[in-house]
Amino acid sequence: MTDGTKPFTTGDRRERSERFDFRVPNSEVKDSSIPLAEPATSNPQPATSTMNATNTQNERIARMAVSAVYPMYISKVEKKGRTKAELDQVIEWLTGFGPEKLQDLLDKKATFESFFREATLNPNARLITGLICGYRVEEIEDPLTQKVRYLDKLVDELAKGRTMEKILRTR
Repeated sequence: MTDGTKPFTTGDRRERSERFDFRVPNSEVKDSSIPLAEPATSNPQPATSTMNATNTQNERIARMAVSAVYPMYISKVEKKGRTKAELDQVIEWLTGFGPEKLQDLLDKKATFESFFREATLNPNARLITGLICGYRVEEIEDPLTQKVRYLDKLVDELAKGRTMEKILRTR
């Protein structure tokens, strides 16, 4: 180097670590009140099954208020240059809810369970395929969770800039 310093090498690092040894010998440790990890038992508890975790997740989705998620949907699509009106159009296509009905359900803080119970799902919703949250939408077994993931998938497609014609499966 032109400034008189030498480049950093592995040897330099070793020398530095030897100069600054911050390890404390066991004899100097005075606080024995810190609990140590418990030893593993010979009969560990069985892990929670995947089915229970999925049921818990499905129940959590069912109880979630649409009004809590809707602002996030708006934010997501607007960041990508789409509009709230386009989002509402996508929701109307999937559920049959016009702007007034959608706003009424948002004001009532409807859960996804009651939201989709009142909805008339578009017959072409079955054409929504692909991955969302690591799951294939068409393979989700719980009907409510599948409907919520349909909505998530449509919002993702809108945010990614797909044409409304493709999002609404009109072809």
